[in-house]
Amino acid sequence: MALRYLLDTNTLSDLIRHPQGAVAKRIATVGEQAVCTSLIVAAELRFGAAKSGSPRLSERVDQVLSALDVLPLEPPADRAYAEIRWHLTRQGTPIGPNDLLIAAQASVLGLTVVTANNGEFGRVPGLSVENWLAE
Repeated sequence: MALRYLLDTNTLSDLIRHPQGAVAKRIATVGEQAVCTSLIVAAELRFGAAKSGSPRLSERVDQVLSALDVLPLEPPADRAYAEIRWHLTRQGTPIGPNDLLIAAQASVLGLTVVTANNGEFGRVPGLSVENWLAE
């Protein structure tokens, strides 16, 4: 089965906090081989763990990330980034820089972004977005 879902930071944060929660149940339904995350998300999670100063949290982040495909950021995501950013800038509805990189990556790979941040990702034209925390 091919990758279909790119899990965003808030989705993985919930999985880290609630290993048997809604996200884990949904992963079990769609299959572990269908989910991945971005290097950008991995960096955000590792920053949050470092900032907290909690070795236990760092260990949980390591465990979750080691169980997922962490996709590198590669071309043509740079072109998609430029196009998406220019579109949103013209609309007067920019999104955060990390979310923009995640959206560009998911867009070129044809992945659905799984996030609780529908407000930002929902503004990206053509991007498929789901919120597994609201279901």
